[in-house]
Amino acid sequence: MREIVLDTETTGLDPLNGDRVVEIGCVELVNHVPTGRSYQQYLDPERPMSEGAAEVSGLTDDFLRGKPKFAETVDAFLEFIGDAPIVAHNAAFDLGFINAELKRCQRPPLSPDRSIDTVAIARRRFPGAPASLDALCRRFNIDLSARTKHGALLDAELLARVYLELVGGREPGLTLLSDAAPKAETIAPAAREVRPPRAHAPRAEELEAHADFLKKIKNPIWTRAAQ
Repeated sequence: MREIVLDTETTGLDPLNGDRVVEIGCVELVNHVPTGRSYQQYLDPERPMSEGAAEVSGLTDDFLRGKPKFAETVDAFLEFIGDAPIVAHNAAFDLGFINAELKRCQRPPLSPDRSIDTVAIARRRFPGAPASLDALCRRFNIDLSARTKHGALLDAELLARVYLELVGGREPGLTLLSDAAPKAETIAPAAREVRPPRAHAPRAEELEAHADFLKKIKNPIWTRAAQ
């Protein structure tokens, strides 16, 4: 099973307002194990970086100027991802930007059906807990020391580790509890015959025999308790 963990850096937050992709980072997984293959590309967005985006990624207009355009690298990108499922953190955001770039190149969009959203997985596993990439890295004790700025390839590498933790590591089938686990069969108690109570009062001769027996006991404990 081949999967591609993907992250993007962009000029802003909304491709419908003309924001563009400035970096793509991808990491390849096969059977939930990183293969060491990756794809990384800086892109000239042909428009300025927003102040907020530049602060987050550390990418400047001067650095990006002269880098390849998305249309010049689209074939290499599509060849790398192939038809594999796309794992992304807030997948709608990344696929929205990638599909906007593909539309400009008159290429078919990536189907949302092939995306795996790690934010959604994290919220199902840890309801109410923070689901940012930083928060999940801290939860799983993943080293964040290299992440002084957001970078698409570094974030894809971190996300790959988070994703493997979310799905159970390299052996995702080993789970203590599964929604698909069969329920224990409920067994109805067997019907029991109700019998009428029996009288247990001693007969006169039994009381007399018991009294004679007690007379044979020397210094019985019940007489001392009475004293």
